[in-house]
Amino acid sequence: MEETKRQRQVAQLVLEEMSDIFQREGINVIQGGMVSIAKVSITPDLLEARIYLSLFKIPDHKAFMVSIIERTKEFRNQLGIRVRNQLRRVPELQFFEDDTLEYVDKMESIFKKIQEEREQKEKKQP
Repeated sequence: MEETKRQRQVAQLVLEEMSDIFQREGINVIQGGMVSIAKVSITPDLLEARIYLSLFKIPDHKAFMVSIIERTKEFRNQLGIRVRNQLRRVPELQFFEDDTLEYVDKMESIFKKIQEEREQKEKKQP
Protein backbone atom coordinates (compact mmCIF):
# COMPACT_ATOMS: atom_id res chain seq x y z
CA MET A 1 0.00 0.00 0.00
CA GLU A 2 1.32 3.40 -0.98
CA GLU A 3 1.89 6.12 1.61
CA THR A 4 -0.69 8.88 1.66
CA LYS A 5 0.23 12.54 1.49
CA ARG A 6 -0.73 12.95 5.16
CA GLN A 7 1.51 10.03 6.18
CA ARG A 8 4.45 11.62 4.36
CA GLN A 9 3.74 15.00 5.98
CA VAL A 10 3.53 13.54 9.48
CA ALA A 11 6.65 11.42 8.88
CA GLN A 12 8.57 14.51 7.76
CA LEU A 13 7.35 16.46 10.79
CA VAL A 14 8.39 13.67 13.17
CA LEU A 15 11.78 13.34 11.43
CA GLU A 16 12.52 17.06 11.72
CA GLU A 17 11.40 17.35 15.34
CA MET A 18 13.12 14.15 16.50
CA SER A 19 16.34 15.22 14.74
CA ASP A 20 16.19 18.49 16.64
CA ILE A 21 15.46 16.67 19.92
CA PHE A 22 18.44 14.37 19.35
CA GLN A 23 20.63 17.35 18.59
CA ARG A 24 19.56 19.25 21.72
CA GLU A 25 19.98 16.15 23.90
CA GLY A 26 23.46 15.58 22.47
CA ILE A 27 22.53 12.16 21.13
CA ASN A 28 23.59 12.91 17.55
CA VAL A 29 27.28 12.76 18.58
CA ILE A 30 27.90 10.15 21.23
CA GLN A 31 30.67 7.73 22.19
CA GLY A 32 32.90 9.10 19.44
CA GLY A 33 30.33 8.24 16.77
CA MET A 34 27.38 9.80 15.03
CA VAL A 35 23.67 9.08 15.18
CA SER A 36 21.18 10.33 12.64
CA ILE A 37 17.60 9.58 11.82
CA ALA A 38 17.67 7.85 8.46
CA LYS A 39 13.95 7.46 7.92
CA VAL A 40 10.59 7.76 9.62
CA SER A 41 7.58 5.79 8.48
CA ILE A 42 4.07 6.30 9.79
CA THR A 43 1.27 3.75 9.91
CA PRO A 44 -1.88 4.61 7.91
CA ASP A 45 -3.80 5.48 11.10
CA LEU A 46 -0.99 7.93 12.06
CA LEU A 47 -0.71 6.39 15.53
CA GLU A 48 2.68 4.71 15.18
CA ALA A 49 5.99 6.13 14.01
CA ARG A 50 8.85 3.82 13.14
CA ILE A 51 12.12 5.69 13.44
CA TYR A 52 15.20 4.19 11.80
CA LEU A 53 18.51 5.32 13.31
CA SER A 54 21.74 5.27 11.36
CA LEU A 55 24.66 4.57 13.70
CA PHE A 56 28.16 5.44 12.53
CA LYS A 57 31.26 4.38 14.49
CA ILE A 58 29.32 3.57 17.65
CA PRO A 59 31.12 0.74 19.44
CA ASP A 60 28.14 -1.12 20.94
CA HIS A 61 25.06 -0.80 18.74
CA LYS A 62 22.86 -3.04 20.90
CA ALA A 63 23.57 -1.20 24.15
CA PHE A 64 22.97 2.13 22.46
CA MET A 65 19.64 0.98 21.00
CA VAL A 66 18.58 -0.32 24.43
CA SER A 67 19.33 3.08 25.98
CA ILE A 68 17.33 4.84 23.25
CA ILE A 69 14.38 2.47 23.65
CA GLU A 70 14.42 3.04 27.42
CA ARG A 71 14.01 6.78 26.77
CA THR A 72 11.13 6.36 24.28
CA LYS A 73 8.54 7.79 26.68
CA GLU A 74 10.70 10.87 27.30
CA PHE A 75 11.18 11.40 23.56
CA ARG A 76 7.45 11.03 22.91
CA ASN A 77 6.67 13.63 25.59
CA GLN A 78 9.13 16.09 24.05
CA LEU A 79 7.70 15.42 20.60
CA GLY A 80 4.18 15.95 21.94
CA ILE A 81 5.10 19.38 23.30
CA ARG A 82 6.52 20.38 19.91
CA VAL A 83 3.68 19.09 17.69
CA ARG A 84 0.67 19.65 19.94
CA ASN A 85 -0.75 22.28 17.57
CA GLN A 86 -0.18 20.18 14.44
CA LEU A 87 -1.35 16.69 15.42
CA ARG A 88 -4.36 15.50 17.38
CA ARG A 89 -2.51 12.52 18.78
CA VAL A 90 1.20 12.04 19.16
CA PRO A 91 2.22 8.76 17.52
CA GLU A 92 3.78 5.97 19.55
CA LEU A 93 7.49 5.84 18.80
CA GLN A 94 9.39 2.71 17.85
CA PHE A 95 13.13 2.83 17.25
CA PHE A 96 14.99 0.53 14.90
CA GLU A 97 18.58 0.37 13.73
CA ASP A 98 18.95 1.24 10.06
CA ASP A 99 21.33 -1.28 8.53
CA THR A 100 21.73 0.49 5.19
CA LEU A 101 25.39 1.38 5.84
CA GLU A 102 26.22 -2.23 6.73
CA TYR A 103 24.38 -3.41 3.62
CA VAL A 104 26.29 -0.94 1.44
CA ASP A 105 29.63 -2.05 2.96
CA LYS A 106 28.75 -5.68 2.37
CA MET A 107 27.76 -5.03 -1.25
CA GLU A 108 30.94 -3.02 -1.87
CA SER A 109 33.08 -5.85 -0.54
CA ILE A 110 31.25 -8.34 -2.77
CA PHE A 111 31.76 -6.13 -5.84
CA LYS A 112 35.42 -5.66 -4.95
CA LYS A 113 35.87 -9.42 -4.63
CA ILE A 114 34.20 -9.99 -8.03
CA GLN A 115 36.44 -7.35 -9.60
CA GLU A 116 39.56 -8.97 -8.12
CA GLU A 117 38.49 -12.39 -9.42
CA ARG A 118 37.96 -10.93 -12.92
CA GLU A 119 41.39 -9.33 -12.85
CA GLN A 120 42.99 -12.62 -11.81
CA LYS A 121 41.22 -14.47 -14.64
CA GLU A 122 42.39 -11.88 -17.16
CA LYS A 123 45.99 -12.25 -15.98
CA LYS A 124 45.83 -16.05 -16.37
CA GLN A 125 44.47 -15.91 -19.92
CA PRO A 126 47.09 -15.24 -22.62
